[in-house]
Amino acid sequence: MKYRNPIISGYNPDPSICRVGEDYYIVNSSFEFYPGVPVYHSRNLVNWELEGYCLTEESQLDLHGCRPSGGIYAPTIRYHQGTFFMTTTNTSGKGNFIVHTTDMKNGWSQPAWVDQGGIDPSLLFDDDGTVYFASTSMDSEGNTGIFLCQVNPYTGERLTESVVISRGCGGRYAEGPHLYKWFGKYYLMLAEGGTEYGHMETILRSDSPYGPFEACPHNPILTHRDDMREEIYCTGHADMIEDHNGNWWMVCLAIRPCQEKKDRVLLHNLGRETFLTPVVWTEDGWPVVGEKGLISPEMDGPLPGESPVPVNRDFADDFSKDRFSPHYNFLRNPSMENYVRDTAEGKLILKGTGTTINEMASPTWIGVRQKGFETVSTAVVSLLDAVQGMRAGLTAYYNDSYHYEIYLSRELDRWKVCLAKHVHDIFTVTASAELPAAENVMLRIVSDKTYYRFSYSLDGETFVELGSGLVVGLCTESTRNMTFTGTYLGMFAENGCAAFENFHVKVLDHE
Repeated sequence: MKYRNPIISGYNPDPSICRVGEDYYIVNSSFEFYPGVPVYHSRNLVNWELEGYCLTEESQLDLHGCRPSGGIYAPTIRYHQGTFFMTTTNTSGKGNFIVHTTDMKNGWSQPAWVDQGGIDPSLLFDDDGTVYFASTSMDSEGNTGIFLCQVNPYTGERLTESVVISRGCGGRYAEGPHLYKWFGKYYLMLAEGGTEYGHMETILRSDSPYGPFEACPHNPILTHRDDMREEIYCTGHADMIEDHNGNWWMVCLAIRPCQEKKDRVLLHNLGRETFLTPVVWTEDGWPVVGEKGLISPEMDGPLPGESPVPVNRDFADDFSKDRFSPHYNFLRNPSMENYVRDTAEGKLILKGTGTTINEMASPTWIGVRQKGFETVSTAVVSLLDAVQGMRAGLTAYYNDSYHYEIYLSRELDRWKVCLAKHVHDIFTVTASAELPAAENVMLRIVSDKTYYRFSYSLDGETFVELGSGLVVGLCTESTRNMTFTGTYLGMFAENGCAAFENFHVKVLDHE
């Protein structure tokens, strides 16, 4: 059956997958966004629903002071004898930990911290009951390697010393280790080359989880570093499963360039997304991934379950329900009293504080991942206060140093609609217009592969464009520090209260 990549679009990096009968689950990294570690469910590996999150309480996920692209790094999900286990790293907190649950709908346990350093932890439940914990870390001399120990997965207690089992297959930054027991051997799959344009996936095997490991003769088993099609880049950080029909699959991260192909500019703004590829095995027990190590936007494979259906990536909220959609995220640990769903009036009341979206903190901000290049985002906004300098509106947001927004404001006792941009250390208002009132103003952001365009309407039909911002200003490659996330489309308020109605994000480039 044919299907389209990515299978989970928008910022959803570092996928890990497990199977329970005919059900499949994927988790992804979440970094500084809250709640942490999204969990997706599917029965055919192509149509995925966001079930919820592993980390939904501040006691599980402390993000106070978390830097952009800090927080929660690559998770691993595994299922063993009726229990789900998820292990990950809070790089802005206490390090590696494990949570577990027998019922995702009832939440996950408190973190069980593991005294093994590094990032990208993974678990292997062996046939004899031994549980192995692998992570990427450094030795006493500063050399990176894959470290392994045995743990109690419920308490995090390390039962053996941590030892180096591999230094990788020659690529820099050997990381993302996944240890498996297949065909009577131990396979160690690694991400190497860094998560940028030299990214690749390699695999080794041994008769013992401690090695010595032999490398696959056709490593890397997945990479797009030399692919001339220029449709998909940075493939790597993968996980592999056998489906309930006995077919094999790999999920991995990859990016889609946001510029037109003729421009040949290496830029992406949607973040690293989740892709799927079939896997077959050679007679001598090595995996062949996709098209001899390449994947495509459209692929063919023996999918399990029902045939895929077209994916609707649109988002809409009329605020008539009590609960927030799981597609919403907040920045770091939010103060939920500042987010009021007035279901009777169909409004979201945002109580803006003195914390702004230009700060590395938790402003009154709520957003959804941008899931396509061509989008139209709208909301009707009314200011409920007349505080000088207050702001409330829509934003295309990457992080505190990279965002564009159209918003309503009160300045010099006048109502205004403004366009502002923050790129690097430059924050400026680039356009503004006076309004007769700051009530029921429809704000709109329209995006394509080159621009975000910002406009407003007083009647909901005729729009006035304030200006535009280049997509490159919200791209990972353009940030001043190493970053790993993607662009959100969201609502915010600062220094006063505002009401939002009918928040819609329409994705025009459906896959």
